[in-house]
Amino acid sequence: MRHVRFTDPAGAVRTGEWLDDGVAFAGDEYGLDEVDLLPPCEPTKLVCIGRNYADHAAEMDNAVPDRPLLFLKPPNTLASHGSTVTLPAGKDRIDHEAELGVVVGSQARNVSTDEAMDHVAGFTCVNDLSNRDDQRQEQNWVRGKAFDGAAPIGPVLAAPEDVPDDARVQARVNGETRQDGSRAHLIFSVPELVAEITSYLTLEPGDVISTGTPAGVGPLADGDHVEIEIDGVGTLEHAVRIPE
Repeated sequence: MRHVRFTDPAGAVRTGEWLDDGVAFAGDEYGLDEVDLLPPCEPTKLVCIGRNYADHAAEMDNAVPDRPLLFLKPPNTLASHGSTVTLPAGKDRIDHEAELGVVVGSQARNVSTDEAMDHVAGFTCVNDLSNRDDQRQEQNWVRGKAFDGAAPIGPVLAAPEDVPDDARVQARVNGETRQDGSRAHLIFSVPELVAEITSYLTLEPGDVISTGTPAGVGPLADGDHVEIEIDGVGTLEHAVRIPE
């Protein structure tokens, strides 16, 4: 089953079932034009993984790390399915990055790889939007990765068993496929990431691990329509706006 968070016509926040052409809650069904979709979880933080695909590391002229490369995105970066994300103005390059998102289901600290999936509520789609202009000039990547709306996420939370180990991870911009990878090609697996992260910090329910992006990242332009599709999850869609 795939779960979705939304605001119903009365303004109440609900968690219901995704029906592809609508949502269902407590016996009622709503069309997508009747509700406002929300991010599928409410994280205290997003823990993102850099260079977790060898082909992406190569295209960026970077070495594959010998341990997961971690950075954070705060909650202000969240954007929902169907939204229009306003990107920072005056930048030469802001890239899309299609990623499998892992949503934490229970508080986790010092978790082993064998126990890791017990703390996973499910999977979702993430677009790790990246402002390369500033990312290349700073070490902590706040300007490059943590601007408002820098993490479109959704549309659903899919159960772990519904997302294949070799799930395809794709990005399309204006209908053109730019990224086409697989969960099977992750350098560090989901259990390995959970174990590594929780050896340093506590993951809270609703937190997200964004597991890294395959090759094919590329720049976005004003008015572009982005689709992030993952087998078993579905397709996250959003537009981008770049102020003059």
